[in-house]
Amino acid sequence: MGRRVLMLCRHTGTAMLMLLEAFRDIPFMVSRKHRHDVLHQQFITGVKSLGVITVVALFTGMILALQTGLELRRYGQEVYIGSAVTVVMLREMGPFMTGLIIAASVGSAIAAQIGTMTVSEEIAALEVMSIPPVRYLVTPRLVALMTMMPLVTVYTNIIGIVGGAIVGQTQLGVSMTAYMDNATQFAENKDLYVGLFKSFLFGIIIATVACHQGFSTTQGAVGVGISTRRTVVISFLVILTVGYMVTRLFYQ
Repeated sequence: MGRRVLMLCRHTGTAMLMLLEAFRDIPFMVSRKHRHDVLHQQFITGVKSLGVITVVALFTGMILALQTGLELRRYGQEVYIGSAVTVVMLREMGPFMTGLIIAASVGSAIAAQIGTMTVSEEIAALEVMSIPPVRYLVTPRLVALMTMMPLVTVYTNIIGIVGGAIVGQTQLGVSMTAYMDNATQFAENKDLYVGLFKSFLFGIIIATVACHQGFSTTQGAVGVGISTRRTVVISFLVILTVGYMVTRLFYQ
């Protein structure tokens, strides 16, 4: 147990040092040399993830509206599903579902790519050529995740709210006008800002965990698989924990 605690502290400290070094190198990303890498990572994080995010967000909003509406119908208050779905999507489900999807798709891919470079000694070759691995590999992915996660979360929120409106009109008898009126009446700007702040933190978490696991890869191809699995598991756990802490901080 003591050995595992020490290893956890060591890996956490190494990841934090890597993150600080990546933040220090962010000004270099505005140069033409690194700008293309950032844009490429933003394309992978944002555009290539829109398909699965659209499906998940749509059905998330539909499920929230259906389950909430069925309970509210018992009291004759199903017209308020618009406010319920909107507030839940903005505060929790939007950033949460986006974080899980990006961690499972983009985070695992980052860990596999950097892990493969590590076991094939490409990272060592970069160091020999005096190319900082963190600046070359970590910082573009960190910047891309920090900038794209809030944007993708806004898209998730919109699709989820639309999905709830579809269920409200087709299955619960709530018109689109009444749905949107309740959505805008009870949702606050604070709900949106807190959700975007969560997604920003989730982007940092996914980039840090994925890159650290990639750099820590050993044992060849087997180690790449282990690092990929650890990236998804650790990212999920940290996202859940940080999401709760942020909610507890802003909504006491």
